[in-house]
Amino acid sequence: MSYVVKLHPEKEALRQKWMTSGEVMRARAGWSLTYDRISKDASCLDGGGLLDRIERELSGAPSPIQWTMNFCLIGIGIEFPEHRARAVAIGETLGIYRDYPCSMGCTSPFAPIASKELASRKSS
Repeated sequence: MSYVVKLHPEKEALRQKWMTSGEVMRARAGWSLTYDRISKDASCLDGGGLLDRIERELSGAPSPIQWTMNFCLIGIGIEFPEHRARAVAIGETLGIYRDYPCSMGCTSPFAPIASKELASRKSS
């Protein structure tokens, strides 16, 4: 993903297609491209619509997809200040990665913690 697809000129079309794929690794790639989009240029994305989908699908998603969806949830909490409270609330409600082991000095992948911590670093 990092070395080929994220640099591909058709990555947006691939992202949209793969976001609805029934194949785990393609769907994961779609969510990965979505996270990349959130972190680099979120202006064309529907943060509320993505949150709707994440809220519906995150807890039942296969773990490879769940991991990248969770990072999209975190990214929305960072890059869409108007959706931050909802992203944090979804993370709290679903509890995905709440108990994930994390080394001292590292940021937890639990969306409420990560969104708040990384958003505060960005605004500093």
